[in-house]
Amino acid sequence: MESVLTFPRTVFREDHEMLRQTVRRFLERECKPRQAQWDQDGKVDRETWLKAGREGLLCTALDPEWGGAGGDFGHSAVIVEEIARAGISGLGFGLHSDIVAPYIERLGTEAQKRQWLPKAASGEVILAIAMSEPGAGSDLKAIRTTARREGDEYVINGAKTFISNGLNCDLIVVVAKTQPELGAKGVSLILVEADRAGFKKGRKLEKMGQEAADTAELFFEDVRVPVSNLLGEENKGFAYLMQELAQERFIIAVGAATKLEVMLDETIRYTKERKVFGQTVFDFQNTRFKLAEIKARTTALRMMVDQYLAEHMRRKLTVEEAAIAKLYATEELGRSLDELLQLYGGYGYMMEYPIARAFVDSRVNRIYGGTSEVMKELISRKL
Repeated sequence: MESVLTFPRTVFREDHEMLRQTVRRFLERECKPRQAQWDQDGKVDRETWLKAGREGLLCTALDPEWGGAGGDFGHSAVIVEEIARAGISGLGFGLHSDIVAPYIERLGTEAQKRQWLPKAASGEVILAIAMSEPGAGSDLKAIRTTARREGDEYVINGAKTFISNGLNCDLIVVVAKTQPELGAKGVSLILVEADRAGFKKGRKLEKMGQEAADTAELFFEDVRVPVSNLLGEENKGFAYLMQELAQERFIIAVGAATKLEVMLDETIRYTKERKVFGQTVFDFQNTRFKLAEIKARTTALRMMVDQYLAEHMRRKLTVEEAAIAKLYATEELGRSLDELLQLYGGYGYMMEYPIARAFVDSRVNRIYGGTSEVMKELISRKL
């Protein structure tokens, strides 16, 4: 489908576009036919992860020494865009490849990287990060999970919730307090294997959208891991999180911009075909004006995201800019999808229509990765 936006995008190179074709074929062949089953199961099957690994679609930005493709963030963005364009829901590839794997690559010891990263790139090991808790979401300083040092081991106790890849995960980066009395300055990142005694995966959480995303609760009861599982330095975890969260937030903005373009295109097509009172829905001035408004806003969003994307490919994107991108992209997506859905009438409320799925699946964009309110707080600090 050609985009309704007519200006050329110049941020991607030829190698990015070659990857785009590979991703598009993979999603069409391996994912679309399985979406209904994934929704029913509440998770993506392991075989699809392994196939993605074989096709080089996992950890594309990872150094080839660790099994990656040695790409830049442009390659990651292509995969995020194509998943959004295809309307595939529940794939945890982005979290695995562009959020969790970078923690291990940048902070891990030689042994940690050699043990985990090649298997992450192949899809043999699925990664998750455990931040949110029942009493602490965006406020990471309030986490209560502890990792108490006992000799050569950490003993971890606590509970995490809303954990993406929570059911499938084999390795979790756990955010825990190693010195609770220090607050944010006592937070560490610790690798926990899913087969450790005392670790338990809870129920699949029932969400209003993204049914195939295996979002779960995780429980840690006297889970013992060697001190060698510490990621980076002890008590530096909060600083590490702040460095990496900018990319997580920007990934959400990249997907939102593409999703809005696709749904605008889809709605224009629908309104030109659907007849009401003897004419198409598109023939009503109200419809055309509403679509014109959304096209203008979608164009502005695309220009902003591509500008920031070029910056991030040069590793220049700031925490503030990532917050601006996430805030604007997700709020605009939510507002525009609501207005587009209205143009479908009763069919907009039917889940068989892509607009309905996009509407419920996208609502979480304004919550995860830091709520819109947290984004405003971050932006306001620089005013």
